[in-house]
Amino acid sequence: METLMEDEEYNWKEVKLPILIPKVGTEEPELERETGGRRRGRDILIAIDHGPNSKHAFDWAVAHFCRLADTLHLVHAVSSLQNHIVYDTTQVLIEKLAVEAFQVAMTVGRVVEGDAGKIICKEADRLKPAAVVMGTRGRSLFKSVLQGSVSEYCFHNCKSAPVVIVPGKEAGEESTI
Repeated sequence: METLMEDEEYNWKEVKLPILIPKVGTEEPELERETGGRRRGRDILIAIDHGPNSKHAFDWAVAHFCRLADTLHLVHAVSSLQNHIVYDTTQVLIEKLAVEAFQVAMTVGRVVEGDAGKIICKEADRLKPAAVVMGTRGRSLFKSVLQGSVSEYCFHNCKSAPVVIVPGKEAGEESTI
């Protein structure tokens, strides 16, 4: 895998959501307050993967952070877009999450090729979201600083939006969502 240079273009694929999920930028606004020149909801970027801590961060964002008419931008970083198995599995995950968020927010999905931390920061620079929401692996602060983590990288390098790091659920902890 090559290093992504700061001014380089990067590869990505939009995830096509089912017809039942409304698409962002449709001709007819569904809400009366969307009739102005610009949609009034916020853009919220959520970094996702196939782990339980990512799902917990998504659930937290939908329950506690999102408002009606917000747009969730689900971003998943992969090492190669040529791996159709990973892309198809991610597409199913994004579709499932879009259905879960249907009552609260519109959803856009994107699978991006490259280093996860750099990709999330580049997407944040492109979208200028209200926040970047992501989960953690549950390592201690000391381990994450020494070994490095995507959330630690994004916390220090995302300059265009605040980063909200949702800690993973402890073993045996019940969900309050």
